[in-house]
Amino acid sequence: MSAQSTLENTLKEILRVVKPLREDWTTRLQIIDELRGAVESVESLRGATVEPFGSFVSDLFTRWGDLDVSIEFSNGSFVSPYGKKQKQRLLGDVMRAMRQKGGWRRYQLIPNARVPILKVESNLQNVSCDISIDNLKCQMKSRLLFWISEIDTRFRDMVLLIKEWAKAHNINNPKFGTFNSYSLTLLVVFHFQTCAPAIFPPLKDIYPGNLIDDLKGLRADTERRIEETCAANIRRFQSYNLRAENRSSLSELFISFLGKFSDISLKASELGICTYTGQWQAIKSNMRWLPQTYALFIEDPFEQPENSARAVSKRELTRISETFEMSHHMLISPNHSSLLATLVRPQMLSLMVRTPDWRRQPTHPQRFRAEGSHSPTPSNNNGPRQPTRPQVHRVVRSPSQVQPQYQTVKPKGPSEVQPQYQTVKPKGPSQVQPQFQTMNPKSHPNRATFKKPPLQTYEDQRQQIWRPRSDRPV
Repeated sequence: MSAQSTLENTLKEILRVVKPLREDWTTRLQIIDELRGAVESVESLRGATVEPFGSFVSDLFTRWGDLDVSIEFSNGSFVSPYGKKQKQRLLGDVMRAMRQKGGWRRYQLIPNARVPILKVESNLQNVSCDISIDNLKCQMKSRLLFWISEIDTRFRDMVLLIKEWAKAHNINNPKFGTFNSYSLTLLVVFHFQTCAPAIFPPLKDIYPGNLIDDLKGLRADTERRIEETCAANIRRFQSYNLRAENRSSLSELFISFLGKFSDISLKASELGICTYTGQWQAIKSNMRWLPQTYALFIEDPFEQPENSARAVSKRELTRISETFEMSHHMLISPNHSSLLATLVRPQMLSLMVRTPDWRRQPTHPQRFRAEGSHSPTPSNNNGPRQPTRPQVHRVVRSPSQVQPQYQTVKPKGPSEVQPQYQTVKPKGPSQVQPQFQTMNPKSHPNRATFKKPPLQTYEDQRQQIWRPRSDRPV
């Protein structure tokens, strides 16, 4: 067997181990239900909803991933204007309610973080939870990553593999000056944009605007505008038949990822990573990134010009770069004697045994409204416990379930009824109809195919992407 085949099979085995089992989905849904019960018991939190976000929603979490949850007060109404002081007070109320209900431990309230959070650990599988208040921007970022992952199934696999590799080398902990998981995910997005041929487009071709600036007005309208925009633009990208297809294997993508960033410490002094444009950009020529105060700049494409890698220190950046280079050298060498040690943590080695496929969770509830309790069937000593499937009665659709009747859309303002067009003349109200569907447990919504819009190539359609109103021709 060739070295390339060995690496490919090893990566697939790692994925089999790190991908969530059915019980991991079930447990997290049960945790959300328990938190919902605690929230409903507090007078100051009446009417609030409990909404997950982060890797659980974007379907980029591993079996041991934590759970990010937002307690929302703007459900169905205007986007909440709650300030930091109010959020700190409400998190204190949440913590007291959770203590009274039980089922949690290791409470840590962090009121002075950029986004105040309450960190706790559930008694169910010891899952760590970060709880925030009205964190709509992070919810939308999570959904956008989920929708982007629909373009190519290799993206999710690459993110899971890179996360495990980064943990194995201690470069996935912002507390100690290295990457957070979001910045690692953006590095994978950037790799998919800059490999040849490209797998992903610049993110401005999917959402041509600054997401954080568009989160205003009625929440339902805001979410629908963003979703419809992404749906139409992802379809348009996928419909371009002349686009060269990237047929790289996971092992080839993994090796080229490591090689691409092996000199990141040298580039970081002059260049920033911009997934919005899909390019390295000179820091000095981008006024939004000045003054240069960070060791590494990975712009948040949905909250420009925020730096998702702001926690990375100069000292750790040197070690990060060396880790990329060392791992790249190990994987391209003919002798793979230390292959697993390069790719996974020591505790993972004991798990590299076959897990029955029937324990896998095939569906991804994208908007989580769990019905009742989702307790796994108790296990016994005679064998693995029988899995139970999470029951979800409402799902906010992925962009693949929206049927736009136009080529490219823009995120329209709260007061607008009609979407604005550039080269396509509007013939009446938008025909896009929100479709809230019940999840079909036999299907996998995050890998749906997009119907092709009629006429025009992708290159032609790129000229129609929404521009701010002040830039449009009269």
